[in-house]
Amino acid sequence: MNTILKTYDLSKSYGKLNAVDKLNIEVLENEVYAILGPNGSGKSTTLGMLLGTLKSSNGHFEWFGASPKEENVKKMGALLETPRFYEYMSGWNNLKLVASIKQCPEENIEYVLALVGLLERSKDRVSAYSMGMKQRLGIAAAIINKPKILILDEPTNGLDPQGIADIRKLIIKLAAEGISIILASHLLNEVEMVSTHLCILKAGRCQFQGSIDKLKEKDFQIFQIGASDLER
Repeated sequence: MNTILKTYDLSKSYGKLNAVDKLNIEVLENEVYAILGPNGSGKSTTLGMLLGTLKSSNGHFEWFGASPKEENVKKMGALLETPRFYEYMSGWNNLKLVASIKQCPEENIEYVLALVGLLERSKDRVSAYSMGMKQRLGIAAAIINKPKILILDEPTNGLDPQGIADIRKLIIKLAAEGISIILASHLLNEVEMVSTHLCILKAGRCQFQGSIDKLKEKDFQIFQIGASDLER
């Protein structure tokens, strides 16, 4: 399979604090790759560097086998925070605006709404949506350009059990559609259910990288992170 992402000693420091320390990971096509770790482990910092919103202190990374380039952005979708929409507008019209900004065909709107399970509610105002529905609409906005890779930061944060279950099913569905996914999470149980591969971070350093099956075989006491730091 083709390599989607590869990092080479990727590092980010803030003074004496090494937020990310010589990170070397590789994500292949069609993987659901999780970056797992407690708060402060460097997950969001890593995603920030990969998306170009943070400048690395040392090291570098490649998207699709080459140095980051502007055209790579067109191959990517990302949802890093709680999605924000115009509450007085419908889900459809919000996506119509996103499609215009991203210069995507409007026919993509129906496709992504069906994919995230919101087509029947697409004409309702976003103000009537639950948190889980807004999260799914955010993912629809992220994939409206039909990217090869989707990046998600704590996609189930703040959701009720039904919302969490919906996002879990959606991630699995998107992967089946051929979208490679990188997600950051502190929820071990969620990662085990949706991911194929993962990197476990502790204080900015990778404690383990490999498949979920390999993780289950090793039973390395959650790789010295501590069961209390990760939620099941």
